[in-house]
Amino acid sequence: MKILSGKEVSTFYREKIREQVQQLKNEKPITPGLAVVLVGEDPASQVYVRNKGRACNDVGIQSFEYKLPATTPAEDLKKLIVELNQRKDVHGILVQLPLPRHLNSDEVLSWIDPKKDPDALTVENMGLCWKGLARVNPCTPSGVMAILNYYNIPIAGKYAVVIGRSNIVGKPMAHLLQSADATVTICHSKTVNLQKYTQQADIVVVAAGKALMLGREDIKQGAVVIDVGMHRLEKNGEVKLCGDVRFNELEGWAEAATPVPGGVGPMTITMLLANTLALAQL
Repeated sequence: MKILSGKEVSTFYREKIREQVQQLKNEKPITPGLAVVLVGEDPASQVYVRNKGRACNDVGIQSFEYKLPATTPAEDLKKLIVELNQRKDVHGILVQLPLPRHLNSDEVLSWIDPKKDPDALTVENMGLCWKGLARVNPCTPSGVMAILNYYNIPIAGKYAVVIGRSNIVGKPMAHLLQSADATVTICHSKTVNLQKYTQQADIVVVAAGKALMLGREDIKQGAVVIDVGMHRLEKNGEVKLCGDVRFNELEGWAEAATPVPGGVGPMTITMLLANTLALAQL
C-alpha cells in the first residue's frame, strides 16, 4: 500500500510558496500578512494557532496573533475584525474555531471581508467556490486535492465517496472532486448502509469526526483512502493520535492511504499559507 505522506507534499508546496512570497516582496513590494484571532483558551486551538504562526514564519508570511479572553463580547470581537479588514498589511483573517458558546460562528465569519478570507468560509466565498469562481478554496479540501494530484491519483471518471457534510470539509470536498470529473456521493450520520457506498468507491474521503470508524471490510480492494479525522485516544495511560480510519487494516488491501498523523493535517496549514499568498496577490 502506498502511504500518501502529507508531510512530503507539504514540503514540496511550501518551497514553492516561499519562492513566490519572496518574489512578491521583491516586485511589489508586498509582504503577505495573516491575522489569527483566538477567543478563549482551548488547548487544541492554542496548538493550532501556534503551528500556524510557525508555518507563516517558515515561508516569509507575516503573522499577527490576537488572543482574546473567552468572555470577550461580540461587539469587541467585531470591532477587532473590522479594524483588521481595513489594515493594508493584513491579507488574510482567520478566526480560530470553535468559538465560545455565546458567539455565533456564522455571524462572526460574516464580519470578515471576503477578500481577506483564506478559509473561504464567508457566504460570498462559499458561493464563488460552488460557481467555480473561487478566490481561494477551503484549506482542508484543497490540501486533499493537492495530495491526490502530487501522487498522480486518477480522479476523472472515478467514483468518490465523501463521508461528512460540513461546510469546512465535506461539502467543498465533494465539490472539488466533482469539478475534477469524479462522480461523487456524500454520506453522513443519517446515511443508511454506509458500506453500500464505501465498498464501491475508488476514492473514499473520511471526514466524519468519529475515531476508527472505517476498516478493511468497509473499503473496496484497491481503493484510495483519505483520512481527514484527528483524534486523541488514551490507552494504558498513553495518548495516541488516530483518524477516522483503522489505518493498519488497510495494508495489503487499499492501493493508497493517508496516515494520521502526517497525512492531511500538514496540508491544511500549507494551503492556508497558499491562500494567504493568493489573497495578497489580488
